[in-house]
Amino acid sequence: MTRTLSDDPLGGTVRRTVLPNGLRVLTEAIPAMRSVSFGIWVAVGSRDETGPQAGAAHFLEHLLFKGTHKRNALEISSAIEAVGGETNAFTTKEYTCYYARVLDEDLPLAIDVMCDLVADSVLEPADVETERGVILEEIAMHDDEPGDEVHDLFAQAVYGDHPLGRLISGTTDTVTPMTRRQIQSFYRRRYVAPQIVIAAAGNLDHAAVVRLVRQALRGTPLDTDPAVPAPHRPATPGVRTRAAATVVEVKETEQAHVVLGCPGIDRLDERRFALGVLNNVLGGGMSSRLFQEIRERRGLAYSVYSYASQYADSGLFGVYAGCAPSRVDEVLELTRAELARTAADGITDAELARGKGMSKGSFVLGLEDTGSRMSRLAKGELLYGDLVPVNELLDRVDAVTLDDVNSLAAELLSRPMSLAVVGPFAGRQFTG
Repeated sequence: MTRTLSDDPLGGTVRRTVLPNGLRVLTEAIPAMRSVSFGIWVAVGSRDETGPQAGAAHFLEHLLFKGTHKRNALEISSAIEAVGGETNAFTTKEYTCYYARVLDEDLPLAIDVMCDLVADSVLEPADVETERGVILEEIAMHDDEPGDEVHDLFAQAVYGDHPLGRLISGTTDTVTPMTRRQIQSFYRRRYVAPQIVIAAAGNLDHAAVVRLVRQALRGTPLDTDPAVPAPHRPATPGVRTRAAATVVEVKETEQAHVVLGCPGIDRLDERRFALGVLNNVLGGGMSSRLFQEIRERRGLAYSVYSYASQYADSGLFGVYAGCAPSRVDEVLELTRAELARTAADGITDAELARGKGMSKGSFVLGLEDTGSRMSRLAKGELLYGDLVPVNELLDRVDAVTLDDVNSLAAELLSRPMSLAVVGPFAGRQFTG
């Protein structure tokens, strides 16, 4: 089952094939390129774990590179590096991605290696113990990065014990006792063909990619009976957020790191384009309100920005700032005042135009390499159930009105705000 999804003048020809086992293959042919990015995306992330499993998806991501029935870890890495390519992987709260970028002539090799490691990893007990140590070091390293830790603290403040509030890596308390049997069970239950999307972009032929994928998966645990693709993750009700709270992690850091924010909107909410514009105006760049007020005019922080995270059925909106501990009260006061002003008065026509221009420009410029285009294919299929043409997305940004943004600002920025703080604040109380 193959069909052409688009023949985009701003890109290449996009085709989609559904294999009999329910696995989907999407490609974007860009003949002007001499490289190809190839990715295997699995609709499994940290939110799919139970409490005791926390960190299993990330643990598994590490282990799949350690060896299959055909290749050991060195053979996996050296096969791609020998042709100048690169491989990597990452785990998020809702999906996991394994990818390679190679010259176009080496795409058959990349497909064979990546399909092999995702479909047929052996998870040797010795490798489980080795990677357990690596992941515990990764967790410790993360704890030493307060600028990263504060974002996780903010998610925990909003979501509490819900899986969206947990660390993707898990914790030492969950990773240390995790057994090979638990990881193997998670692997075989979750990594099934209908949950997998394969995407590739660059100088390629769609039919050849499909043929090579089928060949690479033949005889593996993903060579399964006929099935239909799993739908994109539903926006099921029930993601409860906590009442606005303040969470402080006391650490003797040189800087204070803060995130002030609230629950946002989910990724299928039609207001997401207005949110993108609002985010740009508030803290999306050097010309944004928060950057100008806090850094440029007052010199209170080196880094200050706003951001939005969106999931299938929930979202976050937050403002981050890193500043001297003695200045944290002033930074928070200015941030709260700017959010309140924007909620009450909205943005201007000039800010609307600038915010829309930033959204369109960053989107198009972000598609100028094969990796970004490969990611766009996979996310469209996996997260949205549809691939919207580039021109249509630009039109939807253009269609955002001042009323759209101001209405969203009035609702979103009036919500009770949670605060996450990391810094030298033993015994200190932060008020709302």
